[in-house]
Amino acid sequence: MGKTRILVMGAGLIGVRHIREIRAHEECDLAGVVEIDPARRIDGEVCYFSDLKDVDVGVDGVIIATPNDCHHIHGVEAANRGWHVLVEKPVAQDCDEAAAIEKALKAKNLTGLVGHHRRYHDSIEKLKTVIDGGLIGRVLATSVIWAVKKNDGYFEGNWRVDKGSPVMINLIHDLDLLQYVLGEIEDAQGFSNEIVRCAGRVETGSVALKFASGISGAISFSDAAPSPWSFEAGTGENPNIAETGQDMWWIMGSKGSVSYPSLSLWSGSSDWSQAPEVSRIDYEKVNPLRAQLDHFLAVIRGEETPKITVGDAARTLSLALKIDRQLATG
Repeated sequence: MGKTRILVMGAGLIGVRHIREIRAHEECDLAGVVEIDPARRIDGEVCYFSDLKDVDVGVDGVIIATPNDCHHIHGVEAANRGWHVLVEKPVAQDCDEAAAIEKALKAKNLTGLVGHHRRYHDSIEKLKTVIDGGLIGRVLATSVIWAVKKNDGYFEGNWRVDKGSPVMINLIHDLDLLQYVLGEIEDAQGFSNEIVRCAGRVETGSVALKFASGISGAISFSDAAPSPWSFEAGTGENPNIAETGQDMWWIMGSKGSVSYPSLSLWSGSSDWSQAPEVSRIDYEKVNPLRAQLDHFLAVIRGEETPKITVGDAARTLSLALKIDRQLATG
């Protein structure tokens, strides 16, 4: 079999990373890049197109890394062209748009995958094994921190000026993982402020979570606070964010607790008079975008089913939209 031909739409922060992974992969070729901004067409060896309609080369699958409000139209257009789709999160702006992507793919007997790439970390699978295996007993509560200081250039002259909520850009990943590891979140309540940049968009806040299983949860977040606590900093998965190795997710159970990403397992204490003992669970450090690309290629070849379907992502999107509305309206 020949190499799988992958097209990338969007050469922004995440698009560039996808392009690098495709070019380094021995089982696929970069068919081209759809990018409307000439300033981003910096590689003379890449075939660039200004619009999806201009693509006149063979394509097997497309990675959609365009601005969030373009995911729907580009997903439907790609499906209509007969291409399998990997669309970055959020899958669309609302659940109706997500359903339209799913319908277009089904009509052409194509598969859709959504880029919640954190699920591809071996450490996440090990964490899920801890929870599912009852190593900390019944889960009672969980807490997540995501706090970074985004530079001003991140918001300048682009779609993030008025649509740069960290909920839809960042916390949607955390919501996906919380549900993947701990089960369905059935209710949420958020509070926020914007007292640093005062730009009319949410930048800092907290969210209380109620899981269907009875677990209580909380997320504290900010894109205006320098800190060592975020998924990206803790795992070192993003080259644009400095690695700290600090834990940012804690899960408390009836028999012990576990923190992530160190996978420190605290157990052996019957009550507060006895200090729990700590052990660490080994895991393999992987490149999640490479692992996601491996999976996408296998999906295109019909060897695997999508790990995160459009429908899966739509349910997380619905929760994120609810939280985002609460934060925006107070």
